[in-house]
Amino acid sequence: MRILIAAGGTGGHVYPALAAAEALMRANPQISLCFVGSGGLERGLVRESGIPFAAYDEVRAGPVAGVSWARKLLSAVDYAIGFVQASALLRRWRPQALLLTGGWSGLPVAMAAWLGRVPVLIFLPDIEPGATIRTLRRLARQVALTVPESDSYFPRTPTIVTGYPLRAAFQQATREAAIAHFGLDEERKTLLVFGGSRGARSINRALLDILPDLLADGVQVLHVSGTLDWPEVEARRDALGSPDHYHAYAYLHEMPLAFAAADLAVSRAGASTLAEFPYFGLASILVPYPHAWRYQKVNADYLAERGAALRMDDERLAEDLLPAIRAFLQDEARLATMRACARALARPDGADRLAAALIHLAGGNHS
Repeated sequence: MRILIAAGGTGGHVYPALAAAEALMRANPQISLCFVGSGGLERGLVRESGIPFAAYDEVRAGPVAGVSWARKLLSAVDYAIGFVQASALLRRWRPQALLLTGGWSGLPVAMAAWLGRVPVLIFLPDIEPGATIRTLRRLARQVALTVPESDSYFPRTPTIVTGYPLRAAFQQATREAAIAHFGLDEERKTLLVFGGSRGARSINRALLDILPDLLADGVQVLHVSGTLDWPEVEARRDALGSPDHYHAYAYLHEMPLAFAAADLAVSRAGASTLAEFPYFGLASILVPYPHAWRYQKVNADYLAERGAALRMDDERLAEDLLPAIRAFLQDEARLATMRACARALARPDGADRLAAALIHLAGGNHS
């Protein structure tokens, strides 16, 4: 059996694709997996994943939403070239099913698959589909959803609720291993703050401004700043004398351990928060990215309305972040309630369910 996976652009598209690939190999090690991206960070992530892909290739693609007309015209040329490339790849690889998780590279590959009568399964990481998936849904045989509430966006396409696929590293992470790995104090509350691989400047600066207060409260902090703000974060850390209970990183490969260690998280509200925080029963303060499509706000509101998170607007960070953190970390009962509400939303078998749907679509059996 041959299955093609197309994903690219951001980690939010690539990581669920890799989790599905892991589950496919667990279900049937004889499956031949091929990955196609668009030349972004997926190239390194696929290489580092350790998954035995039979092939990796790239097609041309580009942004069409929120860019200038000149860039849209350039993207149109990229898509035309990408479609020719994707058609050649499909003729060479002859996949029996295609998985798309969003991102620009999915467009030419999906069109080539549709014309070649290769069944397409879309996985929707967020609650609300973005522009790419709204376009691709007409080409899909089925759409896999993170939560049941997304079904209304696909009135003419069959859907299945799988949950968000988590990589095996998340299921292997334990609090004990995390405390040992980071050298944490078991008696202190742990706050995790991060904003994605490139970071979130407003969150980073808001944390740095209140860091002395948090440390004085006895809180230990895991801070993943992202690469863009790391020089500023490093300088502020050094100016504070590199405090023992402040653990700062530009990038952290061991994020599953960070989730396992934390009592409370402060982050953006990308799609993975819908699965990672519930899996660990992690309470959170979610700060949707304000300069993009509203999907992060929708994600944050979904968790907040179910008692699993607090949504905070970006412009309120300076005034509200410290009081909010203190309100949770100093109130054991409130924190425990939020953690229980998060845990109630967990779907730990999301990767296996998505893999089973793909195998079924490709015409195989999943025992």
